Formats: sequence, C-alpha cells, structure tokens
Amino acid sequence: MTHSSIFQGPVTLEEINTNQIIEGQMARHLGIEMTGIGADFMTAKMPVDHRTIQRIGILHGGASLALAETVGSIAASYAVDREHFYIVGQEINANHIRPVKSGFVHATATPLHLGRSSQVWDIRIKSDEGKLVCVSRFTVAVLKKAPTA
Repeated sequence: MTHSSIFQGPVTLEEINTNQIIEGQMARHLGIEMTGIGADFMTAKMPVDHRTIQRIGILHGGASLALAETVGSIAASYAVDREHFYIVGQEINANHIRPVKSGFVHATATPLHLGRSSQVWDIRIKSDEGKLVCVSRFTVAVLKKAPTA
C-alpha cells in the first residue's frame, strides 16, 4: 500500500534549508535546520546555545516558539498549491514542559486540520534524549495569491 503525501509537489531538505531558511532572517540566526520530511510531517532542530538560552542558562521560551513557528510555517506552505496560495500565521501558543540546558531540541510538525482557508498544526519539541520539552499549536490562514499580469 502506497501512502501519499500531504505536501504539494516535490520538496527536499536541501531546497528548504537553502531557500526557506536564509541568511539575515531569524531561523538562520537561531541555527534552525530542517531535518526530515515524511508523508504527513516535517522535522527541524535548533541548538541550545548562546543564541537560544535565557539569562539563567536554559532554553528561552521565545526560541521554542520561533522553532515551532518555523517548522509549522514551512510545513504549512508546502501543504498548499504554492503557485496559487500562500500561508500566514494567525495564532501560536505553547506549553513549556521541561528545561533544556545544552544540545539540540527537535521539533515535529503534524497537521490537525488542513482546510481550504486555514490549517492547524501540532508541534512537539523534544530534547536530544527524546523528552518532551514544549507542545505548541499553530494556526495559519491560507490565502489566494493575486493573479499575475
């Protein structure tokens, strides 16, 4: 049995890491890198280092949200026909479960709802040891591109 993908068209990690996570923007500054693409999920990692910790030496909650929104936005953008539609974030929330002091955190985005005008994504962030660090829910609007002349 063949499982079809929710993602539209061909998508590779190289294409995403080169054309979606670019120099001068937040995801690149924080060291976020896309690491996996499945039939219905995408994964990314982010270092826990001087760029992503808070003053007491643990992962900053805002950095967790930046990771969640990055992997969620990229996944959502490939779950629509990119020639005719684009997505924009509407709402994101998070529950911070446990602190992380070093290594990497790994985020997995899976869809809860893929509608014509909105999408809702579940993002789970785990430590290198596989322990749950943060859970996030991310909602995007799906918008129609203006016709080109």
